[in-house]
Amino acid sequence: MESKNKAWVKRAAVIAVAALSALALFSFYRFAERRWLYPLGYAEHVEKYAEAFGLESSLVYALIKTESGFDAGAESGKGAKGLMQLTDATAAFIASKFKVADYDVFDAETNVAFGCYYLWYLTKKFSHPATVLAAYNAGEGNVSLWLKDDRYSPDGVRFSLIPYKETENHVRKTLRFQEKYQKIYNL
Repeated sequence: MESKNKAWVKRAAVIAVAALSALALFSFYRFAERRWLYPLGYAEHVEKYAEAFGLESSLVYALIKTESGFDAGAESGKGAKGLMQLTDATAAFIASKFKVADYDVFDAETNVAFGCYYLWYLTKKFSHPATVLAAYNAGEGNVSLWLKDDRYSPDGVRFSLIPYKETENHVRKTLRFQEKYQKIYNL
């Protein structure tokens, strides 16, 4: 009888250790997910300018994650720069709106301010989030043309098909990241 009790105690101990290990692993995953997979980098700038332009901070974080992976010094092969990957032409356009002559597009605050302004500007032109993100990636001129083409947009507002694969992937990825930011941080 005593050996049965010892066996039961051993089994219970193994189960308890396994349960605690699973709990620790789950807790580490949640920590890693927040810290490494979906960081809140440059939060002071993101929160400030998302609020200033009436944007969801989850969208701004998701866009930065997609565009640069939170690397303020990032520069694409096409010349897009900084956290929100602004082209020289886009940055100059926004600087003219802010009446700023001297700016550094690699400066995190400047880049987030300009990027949030541009996102806000695009939301005024295009009402659907996927359309806004497509315009951010492919340019508002391209998106305006696509929306007039029945092959890509049945209603002139949303896409049934995005003709650039890179842009389609960008939109999907950013919206998926936005969902994760909303879920993890309740943004």
